[in-house]
Amino acid sequence: MQSFLLAVDRLSTWVGKTFAWCALALTLLISWEVFSRYVLNRPHAWVLDAQIMLYGALFMGAGAYTLAKNGHVRGDVLYGFFQPRTQATVDLVLYIVFFLPGIVAMTWAGWIYAGESLAIREQTFSAEPLPLYPFKFVIPLAGVTLLLQGIVEIIRCVQCIRRGAWPSREEDVQEVDVDKLKEMVHVKDEDIAALDAVVVAQEKGQA
Repeated sequence: MQSFLLAVDRLSTWVGKTFAWCALALTLLISWEVFSRYVLNRPHAWVLDAQIMLYGALFMGAGAYTLAKNGHVRGDVLYGFFQPRTQATVDLVLYIVFFLPGIVAMTWAGWIYAGESLAIREQTFSAEPLPLYPFKFVIPLAGVTLLLQGIVEIIRCVQCIRRGAWPSREEDVQEVDVDKLKEMVHVKDEDIAALDAVVVAQEKGQA
């Protein structure tokens, strides 16, 4: 079972990292358009639509990845003080009551929405239209990956309720935690304070 959970984590990670390239594409596109508009005096009507579609794809594609890394923002300030079993129970109820119906509805409606867009070969409403229907298929794709990752999280909740501890998940790059970084390099606050005192003394001596 654990191998299945980690396999889904890896799939969500791969999907998220694939869509993350949209951020680079957005950066290059906007930079080029600013140069073209203000230096070459050649603006392009389709660039704004492309920016919106790329940002939407990035946002939708990162949903399952963020869920796999347990990175979604929690609004409940009390959650962190709960025991793992209590956390898992709360999560399980919320997944069943809110998450599953919402994601299933989004996936189903998104598939119909994308299919209708494909049927008419929908384009953007601009002087230089772009094909819109390929990007609308991102909605059901994001829904399927989110739904699959959500099922994995539900299984994790059940395991935590039974065992009293959260099961492991696929690791990835995390933000640098200053305290953890100090532990890794074996540096204490006292060492930093002593070094600061030496620097201050040297500066005073030079003055």
